[in-house]
Amino acid sequence: MMDTATVKYENLKEYLSQFDRLVIAFSGGVDSTFLLWSARLVLENRIVAVTARSCSFPQRELDEASCFVRENGIEHVIVDSEELDIEGFSKNPINRCYLCKTELFTKIRNIANSYDIRYIAEGSNADDEGDYRPGFQAVSELGILSPLRHAKLTKNDIRQLSAEQGLPTWNKQSFACLSSRFPYGEAITKERLTMIDQAEQFLLDSGFRQVRVRFHGNLARIETDNDGFQKLFEKNLRETIYKRFKEIGFVYVSIDILGYRTGSMNESLKIINQ
Repeated sequence: MMDTATVKYENLKEYLSQFDRLVIAFSGGVDSTFLLWSARLVLENRIVAVTARSCSFPQRELDEASCFVRENGIEHVIVDSEELDIEGFSKNPINRCYLCKTELFTKIRNIANSYDIRYIAEGSNADDEGDYRPGFQAVSELGILSPLRHAKLTKNDIRQLSAEQGLPTWNKQSFACLSSRFPYGEAITKERLTMIDQAEQFLLDSGFRQVRVRFHGNLARIETDNDGFQKLFEKNLRETIYKRFKEIGFVYVSIDILGYRTGSMNESLKIINQ
């Protein structure tokens, strides 16, 4: 008897098989890589991957995405999608993701039209439905497909199936665009995005696996997993982190005692709405 994840995977492939051709919004993360791989198995060369390039998307992520499509013979388009050029985005309103996704998927729609491809798919999963996700409104308005959500595949399902398929991303750390590191209402600038990128890259280079560096003015708040907490018991490492973060531009460095969690910046919205 097939396990639950395998049943969902079969449903995903059946769902994908109804499309003649498909454009996939591809970030190189766990979810979009699994979706792209699955579409490749079902539709073969009748897919096009599109990856956005912007200052909120680290170069390492773009490099990994480009490497994956190149190794698997998938046609790849890189589109410049600079969120900071969107009117109102830099003020970081609570519908920031809606503004970003609307701009991005409008550009992807133009690319799909140039290939005469009707359908576009993105990689959100079933777990994403439990949080504040204004980007889903843009996805719905623009008619973008969400095959992983349609098949009710969770993040754990996707990691399990990715491991079974031999995908290099099966245990890749979760990632969200760097703009998500800022409290709503805190201005987003290229310089501040660069600070976050450099700080997180330093932690990754230091052996941390799952981290977020949240921006609070001159204070950096580090979220990490249990393994990361264990590393932070090392006094010399803490001092090295502080020194590097100070070079980057932070005055204070703190550690969030609750650790890494997705959507932690949305916690302020829950307090406001109480």
